[in-house]
Amino acid sequence: MRESLKDMFSASFVGSFADKVKAKYPVFDKEQFLALVFDETWESEEFKQRIRHIAHALTKTLPPSYREALDILYEVAPECRGIEHLFIPDFVEINGMSDIEQSIQALELFTTFSTAEFAVRPFIIAHQDQMLNQMMEWAKSDNEHVRRLASEGSRPRLPWGQQLPELIRDPRPVLPILTLLKEDPSLYVRKSVANHLNDISKDHPELVLDLAKEWYGNHPLTDWIVRHALRTLLRRGDIRALAVFGYEELEENSIDVIGLHLESEVISVGEDLVFSFTLLNGSEQSRSLRIDYEIGYMKANGKQAPKRYKCSDKMYNPGRHHVKKKLSFKVISTRRFYPGEHSLDILVNGKRMASVSFVLEV
Repeated sequence: MRESLKDMFSASFVGSFADKVKAKYPVFDKEQFLALVFDETWESEEFKQRIRHIAHALTKTLPPSYREALDILYEVAPECRGIEHLFIPDFVEINGMSDIEQSIQALELFTTFSTAEFAVRPFIIAHQDQMLNQMMEWAKSDNEHVRRLASEGSRPRLPWGQQLPELIRDPRPVLPILTLLKEDPSLYVRKSVANHLNDISKDHPELVLDLAKEWYGNHPLTDWIVRHALRTLLRRGDIRALAVFGYEELEENSIDVIGLHLESEVISVGEDLVFSFTLLNGSEQSRSLRIDYEIGYMKANGKQAPKRYKCSDKMYNPGRHHVKKKLSFKVISTRRFYPGEHSLDILVNGKRMASVSFVLEV
């Protein structure tokens, strides 16, 4: 069983790729290529380092002419699908900056087999206006992978990707691209647009809120994008984001949370935190309510760090409503648990309504 992403690049995988290249380019020196890949640094490298490592090995073993090398990769690429072949667009990134027209064509093709969202970023930094104009054209493509590249490649804070400082400072140049994609039929593309806007909201919340107010309510596919684009602001209880979806600021005593109860006030790592409460809608009309719960996780420094989760998001009729939830404290690779007192808060439309503490034992 593969333990991590870097283990995709097994000896059999790299050898099989070399065979594909040799089938299209008979003078390809497979032995030299494999020696360059599996050198003394290979074992210590992680996933993205290995991508760059293989791209450099290709650079040394394909023809020195960039365009001739691309012609070979054009023939190989259709047989090389998935993120394990990211070194093909990476070859464009490290070799194609001086031939932008050819590189644009290559990135457009290669993204349909793996993704060029990382490789395109240095081109945006060096030639922002030209590349954003190109991305406007990509946003009109019949291919969902190319349309997604228009959004994902220009995300200012793409995970694993090089940041785009100018677009972090001023993201307005990308908004026409995202607008073209706001009703895209592909969920793959819509997720990218939502993630892109969520990135922007961390630096320019007002810009995204204005766009959300303009977009919301006009098309169901766009509404999906807006809801996911505002998720960070919603988790923060931003009343402006809540208002986009009709969540009103709560009047005094109209909504209450009572009887917050834990099944156990002491739990161990690997167990579930099970809690329940009653939501009381004391008004005479149904209310649109977003209920979140926030865990104050104990950290190594002895202080709590909050993380918010969505509990429910719907209309609540007048009266009492029993709510029960559980949260797993099973060990996962992305979170480390520390023993001590943790907190649980219930929030309704961004307003903190009830709190309780519990102890986590490791």
